[in-house]
Amino acid sequence: MATAFDIAQYDTEELERQLGDTRRELFNLRFQLATGQLDNFSRINHVRKDIARMMTELRNREIAEAEGMAFDDLPAHQAAARRRTEDQALGRSETTASERRAAARAEAEAEHDHGTDADADEDDGAPDEDEVADEIADDDGMALPVDEADDAGDPEEKS
Repeated sequence: MATAFDIAQYDTEELERQLGDTRRELFNLRFQLATGQLDNFSRINHVRKDIARMMTELRNREIAEAEGMAFDDLPAHQAAARRRTEDQALGRSETTASERRAAARAEAEAEHDHGTDADADEDDGAPDEDEVADEIADDDGMALPVDEADDAGDPEEKS
């Protein structure tokens, strides 16, 4: 199953060829369904959605061309290029924020267990206010104002 990001990477000729191949696959799946040979019924829906994604991308390109926009000026392509550039600059792979946080926690625990953490004597196991604010910002995609992050970071003071 192709994602919209993957589909946007194809040039127009390749995308049209892929669309033709995917339509043939849908035809074959429908034929198998009619003859009782289809084992994976959900594959039909996946292929239909792939076709819809491809047709949407082709239509977006057609509209952009009619408006005189370059291929790279399309909003979706700009955002994808920006994310890809940021990820490469930061050395990130295609992982989610929660996966990155889990990896960072595991690394911090490993450092703490091996005694390489300089603040190991001061660490009581509770996250400090900066860590909580960073996690809240990472989950929402936006940073909270400092006073709200302080309130979110120390629930015991509210009681």
